[in-house]
Amino acid sequence: MGFEVENLSFRYGSHLILDRISFQLEKGKILALLGPNGTGKTTLLKALSGILRPFEGTSKMDGAELLKMDLKKKARIVAYVPQNTNSTFPVRVVDAVMMGRKPFQRFAPTKEDETVAFEIMEKLELSEYAFQDINELSGGERQRVFIARALCQQPSLLLLDEPTSSMDLKNQLRTMSMVQNLTKEQNLTVIVSIHDINLAAMYCDQFLMLHQKKICALGTAQEVLTQQKIYEVYGVDTKIESIDGYRHMILRKPIS
Repeated sequence: MGFEVENLSFRYGSHLILDRISFQLEKGKILALLGPNGTGKTTLLKALSGILRPFEGTSKMDGAELLKMDLKKKARIVAYVPQNTNSTFPVRVVDAVMMGRKPFQRFAPTKEDETVAFEIMEKLELSEYAFQDINELSGGERQRVFIARALCQQPSLLLLDEPTSSMDLKNQLRTMSMVQNLTKEQNLTVIVSIHDINLAAMYCDQFLMLHQKKICALGTAQEVLTQQKIYEVYGVDTKIESIDGYRHMILRKPIS
């Protein structure tokens, strides 16, 4: 059945942030959440994960309403990775990843928990860092650790808030390729907030563009990543070309 959001609205006090957001996303697909800073992308992800509670609307995964679930049950369905994953205390990579097994544990970690954790670390190319302090890793490596922790929850819905923001070009491609492969392999539903439109076009299946508290555009790359929509939302002039089968945005320098 996939993921369905209907008329979701959120506000801080009297300040409306999101106004009646509705969309659907199939299993095995990645949705790119686009829009300038301050348009509510992180707020939307937090509202979908249950960290923030919308004042109206519903979100359902395979027909089950997420906002009505208890935390432990929801943690087996939804996993959220925030943008800021700086660690403030020393912990081994394997222990950080194993934290994702908490929703399944009654007491101590089991052999099955360890197996799941090490399999995911291998898929995200983290095995060599397993017994290393997470604070000794680069920002990009640390981000992959937190993605691995989220995947250890074995979720149906994975929410990623700017997962490539602290990475160099090679690791951006590497991480998004891993996410794409795992999405198809595990039939996940993935929503990723991302600023790099060209990177999104390479790895995402659907696109949702937020503007002025509402959905400005929703659909495929051909429908959403247009010169007109990008100018309307970001206020920049672009040229859109197809390169290797993907939409590619070329920025035009403003005339001074």
